[in-house]
Amino acid sequence: MTSYVENETKKEFPFDVQEILEKIADTVLEMEKCPYEVCINLLLTDNEGIRAYNKECRDIDRATDVLSFPNIDYEKEGDFSIIEEMDEADCFDPDSGELLLGDIIISVEKVEEQAKEYGHSELREFAFLTAHSMFHLCGYDHMEADEAVVMEQKQEAVLSQLGITRE
Repeated sequence: MTSYVENETKKEFPFDVQEILEKIADTVLEMEKCPYEVCINLLLTDNEGIRAYNKECRDIDRATDVLSFPNIDYEKEGDFSIIEEMDEADCFDPDSGELLLGDIIISVEKVEEQAKEYGHSELREFAFLTAHSMFHLCGYDHMEADEAVVMEQKQEAVLSQLGITRE
């Protein structure tokens, strides 16, 4: 796996962002039985930055905690077989051969705010948002109640497996 992390802010977390991203991504991809090596991009921004992306990409003019931009249009969540029918140029890096899974944008201010609000560490909040976004990159959604239950269970399973729990 290749991951790229860009931090537009001055915030430095007390943990290695790239290491946590890769641990969570590996765990999610193993759980989802992804048959490909992947490439993921993560952008850390502030509330104003994520608000701008949210307005531009979703026409919602407010800050949010995380945005996910999957590169694959799944027919069924977690079903990577759709990739075999796609144009390779659209979903694989020509140099590395890795599947370009998608992009994640996280507001560092929301990580701080929500960690305080929920009474857990910034590591736990960052890991939760990363796991949440990784499942979006694998085709999951939470618009319907039954979808939300599935995503929540999967997110908790990943965090529990990695020992990243609410303190």
